[in-house]
This record gives sequence, structure tokens and C-alpha cells, in this order.
Amino acid sequence: MGTDLIAKKTDREGDEDTGGRLSCTRRQTLIWGGASIVGLSALGTAFDEGTDRPLIIMEQALGMIVADPVLCVGCGRCELACTEFNDGKAAPSISRIRIDRNLNFGPRGVPAWRTGQGNYGNGLIVQDLCRQCPHPVPCANICPEDAIILSPVNNARLIDPEKCTGCKICLRACPWEMLAYDPETRKATKCHLCAGKPKCVEACPAGALSYVPWYNLTGKIPPRNPDLRLPYPERRVSCQECHLPGQFQNIREVGAMIRGMLGGRPAAPAGGAGFKWIDMAGAVLVPVAIGSVLVHALLRRFLKR
Repeated sequence: MGTDLIAKKTDREGDEDTGGRLSCTRRQTLIWGGASIVGLSALGTAFDEGTDRPLIIMEQALGMIVADPVLCVGCGRCELACTEFNDGKAAPSISRIRIDRNLNFGPRGVPAWRTGQGNYGNGLIVQDLCRQCPHPVPCANICPEDAIILSPVNNARLIDPEKCTGCKICLRACPWEMLAYDPETRKATKCHLCAGKPKCVEACPAGALSYVPWYNLTGKIPPRNPDLRLPYPERRVSCQECHLPGQFQNIREVGAMIRGMLGGRPAAPAGGAGFKWIDMAGAVLVPVAIGSVLVHALLRRFLKR
């Protein structure tokens, strides 16, 4: 009872002090402040109903592509295989794997840039690939349309073309610059590991690419063996056609010429084609020179005895 009288007296004194203006006690301030907080919270919940939460990818991809730049010969077949399988056209500019040639590791703290000029005489070839980033996934987190989703096959990060609007924000968000933009479709593209069977790995003639399960990435890396530099048997023929043009034909032509000279008449080149005299001289003189050196060394050894 006494407390209420004191409160009323205080309120009247406050009204008199303000000269009849509206006033608010501390108790009223706390009541109205709490009611405002509760109301704003309820309003936010009402607005959130019916909207999707931001897409956050926590799942890990089941594997990734591992590249060995020591074995890479820079032929670019992986780029062609990627776009031919995924886009139906040969367009290395939008390939999910990129072969960087002549990376310039320049002065003044500039680590590297993609100019392809090789001004500093660096012939290094590097294969750039999507790292299938674990959480957080920069491209997926920043996409305003939630267009980067998980592949149902191998949990790879996949761009949904139905949701992608071609805003290119994901291209700027990727720290590895491994997303591409197709000007024809006006959509972004990225590596999705081809459902666990990457076409770039299948097309590499030098064995420089391999698809490794994620759980096996921390295993011991096998030592490099010089034999591994040889192309796979099923791809060796195509490599010889590209990198060793005409060598076996030259050897056959030289053999036919020698047999014709021993028989008393010069043999015509196979197919009527003219001899490549430089290749012919190398095919004949180099073995003769090596044989002469070996014979000379053997004779000197026996004569010393």
C-alpha cells in the first residue's frame, strides 16, 4: 500500500516537472522495449516462413583428380576430352581442366600470371583443376541462386544450369580461378568429376592425371619411376603418330635403299615419296658411328693384353 502511494506521488511529481508534457517511467520503458523485441522477432519469423535457408555444403566429395606436372607433355587432349564430353564441342577456353604453359614466375614478388608468353624462359607446364573444396565451399556459399549443388553420384560440386543466371560471382569467388563461363549458353561451368569417371584422366596419353578416392589422398605417394614416363600401351600408337612422325618409315626406306644398292640397282622409295636425306643420314650414320666406337674400344682392350 505504501509502495503504491510512493509510486503515484513520484509519477505526479514527474508530470509537474515536465510541465504537463508526456513522460515515461523506467518501468514503462522496460515494458515497451521488451514488447518491441518480441514483436520484431515474431515479424522476422513470419517473413522467414516459405523461404529457403542459405545453401551450405558440408559433404565431402568422394574423390578428386590429382595431376603430376612432371609427366605432363602439354598436348591438351584433356581439355578437348572435357569439353567434347560435357559440352559437345571442342572449346579449351571453357574446359574444366586447364593446361598452363610458360608460367611467368616474375620479379618483385609477383608469383605467377597467365600470359603464355614465357618471357623469363620458363617452360613449366602445370595442370590446373578444381580442388572440390571441403567446407567452406567458396563458389557455393556466394552463389545468390544456390545454383551450385552436390552431385548425387559422387558429392562433387555441380552447377545446376536451370538455376544459374550467369552472374559470374562464383568465378570471382573461386581462389583457384577454376570456374569458366560459356558465352554461348551464358552459364558458368565447373568440374563435376564426370560421375566418377573423369574423361580427362582417360584421355591423358602420358598418365599425368589420376582419379584418387578422397580417403586415399593422405596415403603414401608412390615414388616416381622412369618407366612411368612411357605412354600406356593402348595409347602408345597415337603418341608415336603425333610425336614421332615418319621415323619408322624413314628406317624402312633406308633399308630398302641399301638392299637395292647391294642388288645392283637403287630401290625406289616406298609410295613414290622422296627421301628425307637428313633423317636417312641420321638413321644410317648414327648406328655406324656407335658401332665403330664400340669396335675400337674392344680392339684397344684386347691389344693391351
